[in-house]
Order: sequence, then structure tokens, then C-alpha cells
Amino acid sequence: MLSWAYSDFVLAALGLVLALGLLVRHWRRSNRLALALGGRARHRGWKALLRVLAGVLLLAAALGPAMGVSQQPVRTAGKDVWLLVDVSRSMDAPDVAPSRLLRAQAELQDLVAQFPADRLGLVIFGAEAVVQCPLTYDQGAVQTFISTLRTSLLPPGPTTLGAPLELVLDRMAPIAGAPTSAPRTTALVVVSDGEDFGENLEPALRALGRTGARIYTVGVGTAAGAKIPKAAGGFVTDGKGKAVQTRLREATLLQLAAQTGGQYVELTNQQNGFGPLLRALRGMQGAAEQVRTVAVADNRYRYPLAAALLLLALDAVLTVTLIRP
Repeated sequence: MLSWAYSDFVLAALGLVLALGLLVRHWRRSNRLALALGGRARHRGWKALLRVLAGVLLLAAALGPAMGVSQQPVRTAGKDVWLLVDVSRSMDAPDVAPSRLLRAQAELQDLVAQFPADRLGLVIFGAEAVVQCPLTYDQGAVQTFISTLRTSLLPPGPTTLGAPLELVLDRMAPIAGAPTSAPRTTALVVVSDGEDFGENLEPALRALGRTGARIYTVGVGTAAGAKIPKAAGGFVTDGKGKAVQTRLREATLLQLAAQTGGQYVELTNQQNGFGPLLRALRGMQGAAEQVRTVAVADNRYRYPLAAALLLLALDAVLTVTLIRP
């Protein structure tokens, strides 16, 4: 089945019309020149045909005609990037517009698109941690899961940062009986407002340090903070009936990044740390991996290109007398 690498047929048609217009203009000028010299134009038909065919073939080659697919080996040198996203109720706070979670979602969608050769996974956490999307090369799947993130996905309760770290550690552990392979470079991107009511993080951090994984943290929120709105109206209150004011807690996020050689950045209305984060992730050297085989469309542009060059060569070599007295 014939397919095209570049399916911009409108632009190709405009180019062809322009080329035909120039050819018609040249034809008319030859006629006028022949009449002025008292002669007549001749032997132009087949020259025009050569040029039209060559133009059509060049456009076809530029569009990249493909017939069938071929299996091509691709050696990957990618990374495993785990996205750990806080979906606790405090992420609904609007101190980062339109809310902490919605702003983080938009930035994560763009981040995922920058890593086509790397495996990405998604973990959500609050009172507990759940793998929303296991490691995959399918960017579209990860972006779909990111677009569905809501603070209602997990039961309410105190946020713990230790649970998602331990969950990733479990996924990194080798499976008993599976063939051993070179360990992949791993990065964890923790997106959170930093509120942590869990246990000591030191054991998980030491275990991650032994694997060589780095943690990059994104602090979403402001020091001033904001009240947490409810879906039905009003604000989340504490046991005394007072509206809860949630604030960015940087200390834990800074600790995670510092102890693993990662980096801490902020995401606020005034500052977007995803640019430096993206550069840091790109700077991590991926570990060599096995050769993967991928299906690639078999581009046949060489054939129309070769035919077009042959016709142009004939047009240049073969000369005729255009005007005869």
C-alpha cells in the first residue's frame, strides 16, 4: 500500500501550478520572439513535456512515497523516567493558577513529549501510592494518564512521600529468574507541594542512592499558600472548623534532590522550573540497552528522484532550434 512521509499535497499542488505557470510564460515569450524575428517557434512540445514530467517526479520524491514496511534494528541508550505526582487535596489550591495540579499537568504533558527514546512511568500519591502507568515507550499513553489526574483518585488522608519512593524501588528490583541486564539510568521527577506527614524518608533515599537513581523535585505552590476549595463549594476545614491554609513546603523536596544528586525547581505563577528540569534530565547519560527492532516505512523517494534527474539531464544535453525563419 502506497503511503507518504509528508502528506502536504496542497503545498505540492501549489508548487506544480507555479511551475506550469512559469512554463506557459516561457512558451508565450518564445512565440512573441519568433513573431518579432519573422519566424516561428518549433520543437518545444517534447521539451516542455520533459520539464513537466521532471517537476512532477521531483514533487513526488519530496513527498516521500513509501511502499510497505521494513524491520530496522535500533540500539537504545535511553533512561527510565518516573513521574511521581502528588494528587492530595492540597494540590487543588489556586495559589498557582488555575490550580497546582492543573498547572503541573500542563507542564508534564510538554515534558513527556521531549523524551521519545526513553521509558516513562507515572505514579500518583497522596495518603497512598499507585502506579497509574508502568514504564513504557508510548508517550501517548503516558500523556493520556496525565490528562486524567484528579485529587479524587485516591482516598483522603495525610500525604506521604515515602510510599511513592518505595513503590518505584520495588519496580526497580530485579525479578527472580529473569535474565540479568545492564542497569538503566533512572530519574524520579517528584511533583508536589512538599507536604509530607509520613515516616522517615532516609531508608528509601539510601536505597535509591545505591541504585544510582536521581530525584528531581518540583515544588508547586507558594510560601503564602491558599485555601483548599471543595468541589461542592466552600473550603476544606480542620477539626476546629477553620479553613485550612496550605503552603509550599520546600524542605523535604530539597532533601530528596540534594541526597541523590538531583535538582530542585519551583513552579509558580512567576517562575517555571520545568525548563532547567528538562535540561538536567537531558544531561543524564542513558545506559546502553539491547537492540530493539522497529517497523519503518520503506521510503521509495530514490526512484522518482532518479527519474527526474535523468529527465533534467536529457533536457540540458539535448538542444534544439526553437525559432526557424
